[in-house]
Order: sequence, then C-alpha cells, then structure tokens
Amino acid sequence: MHYKRVMLKLSGEALGADGWLFDQEKIDLVAAQLCHVSNAGIELGVVIGGGNIWRGRKGTAEGMDAVTADQMGMLATVLNCLSMKDAIIRAGCKARVMSAIDMPRVCDFYRADTALEYLQSGHIMLFAGGLGNPFFTTDTAVVVRALEIHADALLLAKNVDGVYTADPNQDKNAELIKDISYSEALRRGLRVMDTSAFAMCADHRLPRVRVFALSEPANILKVLRGDDMGTLLHP
Repeated sequence: MHYKRVMLKLSGEALGADGWLFDQEKIDLVAAQLCHVSNAGIELGVVIGGGNIWRGRKGTAEGMDAVTADQMGMLATVLNCLSMKDAIIRAGCKARVMSAIDMPRVCDFYRADTALEYLQSGHIMLFAGGLGNPFFTTDTAVVVRALEIHADALLLAKNVDGVYTADPNQDKNAELIKDISYSEALRRGLRVMDTSAFAMCADHRLPRVRVFALSEPANILKVLRGDDMGTLLHP
C-alpha cells in the first residue's frame, strides 16, 4: 500500500536506556529513520509518550492528585518532542513541535489546519502535550491527531512485536495475531491501547492500525514499505 500521510506513536522508553532519561544514540537512530520516511515523500506526524521521564500512575499511587500527575506527564511529552525535533533537524530534515498546552516561547500551539500546512510542506510534525487535559492518555491523543490530520494509518511502535491472544509474558501459549478487525479485537477484549482510544478507532473507522516492535528503528520504514510484521487492525 502507498501511504501519503501516517501517524506514528513512540513510547517514551524508546528514547531512554539503562536508567537514563535520554539516550542520544537511540534518539539519533530513530530520528534518522523518521527522516528516511519523510524523504520517501510520506507526510509524518509523531506522538511520543513520556514514560521515560514520568508516569502519572506512579504519582497517583503515591497519593498525588491525578490532575497534577497527568499534567506532569503531558509536560514530559514536550521534553521528548523537543529532543526528537533537535535530532531530526541535525539529521537534515525539517521538524516542528506543536503542543496542546500553550507555551509560545517553546513551541507552537496545536491547530489541526496549521499542522496540515506544515505536513504538506515536508515537516515532520511532533505533537506534544497530549490533548491538554488530564485523564486522557497519549493513546487517546494519537488517535485524535490521526483522525484530525486524516492519516492513512496509525503505527504503534511498542516494546512488544504485536497483539497476542493473551499476555505473552504470562501465558506461554499466547499466539501472535496477524490480522484482526477492530470489532473483533474489542469483542475479545484484546489489549491494543487503552479502551476509549481503541473504541475511537472503530467508531471513526480509522483506515488501519499497525502494531509492531521498535526493537530496531528500521522497522518503521520496513512497515511503510509493506512488511507485514506485527499485527494489522482495521474496520
């Protein structure tokens, strides 16, 4: 399939290693792959989680107010996007950070129409700050952004190599699912992303979601060139 515009979700852990918040070598490797995608003529939007810096669940488990914990998580995604933008520019491509939280001296405030203009001019767009409100995960944010920019596909680069019939870490008989509809995945209660985000994919018929492992940054371009690694989900 030829992709014109895609949305990519990266976990924050993809940027860190061995207790470090940022692993510059890993960030540069991912940035180089994002540039390969852009240079291939594919418009690319990216949402990066903040898990290498902060997890809201940890804060609330220790008694922190949930709103404050989520706000800290949203700010963590801004740091990750700024780091990735710098790496992309050093790799020779154009990149822009847009945040759902207004911080004009740091990055642009998110507007869908402006984001589309930047995408069409060849910028890799990094969408930070979640949706700007607590109680919404980056899963929800990436689906909303994918729908707003009319993405052909949503790519979920994870620390697992697809969607399984059960948790492969707990069930040795768990099997990788190669192809499944949104409705069937919801019926079976498969854990793809948070439930509300996944239901939004189904309700709005997002053309396709591909779940694959980011064990090798080159997997991003392989998927876009037609490799069927991981799991394909669709209406």
